Amino acid sequence: MIKKIFYSLLFLTTAFSQFREPININFSYNDNITLGEVVELEINISLEEGWKIYAVYGVVGGPTPSSISVDSPFIDKIGKVIEPIPIKDFDEGFQVETKFHKGTFTMIVPIQMSSNISIGDQISFFPEFEYQVCNETICYPPNIFSEEVIISVINGNPNPAKLISNFDFDSDSILNIVDNNILSFLILALSMGFLALLTPCVFPMVPITISYFTHRAEHTNQSAIKDATVYMFGIIGTFTVLGMLLAIILGASGANQIAANPYVNIFIAALFIYFSFSLFGFYEIEIPESLRRFSLQKESSKGYLGILFMALTFTLTSFTCTVQFMGLILVAASQGEWFWPIIGMLVFSTAFASPFFFLALFPKYLTQLPQSGSWLNNVKVVMGFLELAAAFKFISNSDLVWNWNIFSYDVVLFLWSVLMLLTAVYLFGLIRFRHDSIQPLTSKKALIASVFLIFSLYLFSGNLGYSINGTIQSYLPPKKASSNLLWVNTLDEGFQKAQEENKNIFIDFTGVTCTNCRWMETNIFTINSIEEKLQKYVLVSLYTDSGKDFNQKRQYQIERFKTAALPFYVILDPNDNIIDTFPGLTRDKKEFESFLDKGL
Repeated sequence: MIKKIFYSLLFLTTAFSQFREPININFSYNDNITLGEVVELEINISLEEGWKIYAVYGVVGGPTPSSISVDSPFIDKIGKVIEPIPIKDFDEGFQVETKFHKGTFTMIVPIQMSSNISIGDQISFFPEFEYQVCNETICYPPNIFSEEVIISVINGNPNPAKLISNFDFDSDSILNIVDNNILSFLILALSMGFLALLTPCVFPMVPITISYFTHRAEHTNQSAIKDATVYMFGIIGTFTVLGMLLAIILGASGANQIAANPYVNIFIAALFIYFSFSLFGFYEIEIPESLRRFSLQKESSKGYLGILFMALTFTLTSFTCTVQFMGLILVAASQGEWFWPIIGMLVFSTAFASPFFFLALFPKYLTQLPQSGSWLNNVKVVMGFLELAAAFKFISNSDLVWNWNIFSYDVVLFLWSVLMLLTAVYLFGLIRFRHDSIQPLTSKKALIASVFLIFSLYLFSGNLGYSINGTIQSYLPPKKASSNLLWVNTLDEGFQKAQEENKNIFIDFTGVTCTNCRWMETNIFTINSIEEKLQKYVLVSLYTDSGKDFNQKRQYQIERFKTAALPFYVILDPNDNIIDTFPGLTRDKKEFESFLDKGL
């Protein structure tokens, strides 16, 4: 504040002797546009020698950054200002790093016109360009340049180079939140991490975590708190490091590409099968002696390598459940931003991993209870059956990508039913494994066995045509021809139908291995009121993880909407103007209906 007063006083004593600012500004623009085109407002600036104005982006806590605003009912959005690469320097007066421009240059401002305009309209508005001119000794007070802009809407085909898809209109990006309010950014990262725990594809890691640490509790004497801490920080580290590396190497969708990769899914399935047979007592999991030699404490090495490997498994299986936040963060990372994406990923993954600290902790204490041996082995075997069920989910992911058509909805559902039946038979004492002892059937065990038996029959009813819970269906491959909704799979076909039928377009960015996508399809899209609203749109389903032209569809989502998150929903008008977007999974029916109403 003192520095600003100093500059103001200096200006009053010296600058008033000058009758004009050492800057010349004018606007130029495409004054005739067709529907669907963006107005490119050019701000032409010429500064006298020794003078500068400050960049639009990257000036915080010092001189006034340049900015553009428009207040008009004919304008929907102003896009990201395209400015020359600014000069960076430390300002001694303001004591901050500044970015500024000198000489003669042009800034380009994309302006999205309202969807309510029509052919033949002539539109007038007054953009306001705010700036501050300084030299090495004085600064003029911030000033505003404005002049009338008149646009005529003419008939014709829109110029592809001037469509909205070629410009950045992402006014709600993570990095903008950082520029405005760091605390809000951190709170958003934390809340999104906890929100991700409510998504369906996280749930299988609960029994897998319990079974791994139950097995470990019986075979090591390591500190339970230390083990749980290593597991939690292993998840945080792999989430952050792997996510950032994949974004840099493979682009913003790198994490989703790995999670959807059929070889990765087969590997995870094989890993779960391997774990399950160990829990059945067929063998003990041992780390090779060569790896143990890397540590002076063999037991510690054995434990930590296994725990960190489990953390990596957790990360790979959970990538597709990281909703909107991680998708935006990885877009920023893929474009060269580092500091805030890393901070965001650390905060996000800390919230995401924290409940699994407690899941990893309590099996150790269970083994210390009296007479824990018999029933703890029962818990291990039950967890083994659940891990086998999870393995078939990942096998079906690979099936979908490779088009085997073997592990379909009905087949996986039947296999799950059989596994739950075997669990019930085991708990009733009709089959035994290696480490089981002969124990009488207690009422509690009989009750739990009956629950698994009923659940098995419930799953099997799905093979007979009965409806089963939508959350369970979200883990299964998609049903074939199970909806009244008619979808097309390319944007070109969607726009053609939209213009023929005079309808807006609803785009579903989805994936064949996306559990959250299946949850929305089985729990939200099937609600009668929502299905009726969807039928009033031209429906476009774009798979971004496999299938025909999936790379182009994925790149279209990233470049235009600045996110790689799945699912992601967009409403466009027939002229390719964005009406609204909806990020990810929701359990709120009214929230999604409100989104659909915006395009009806």
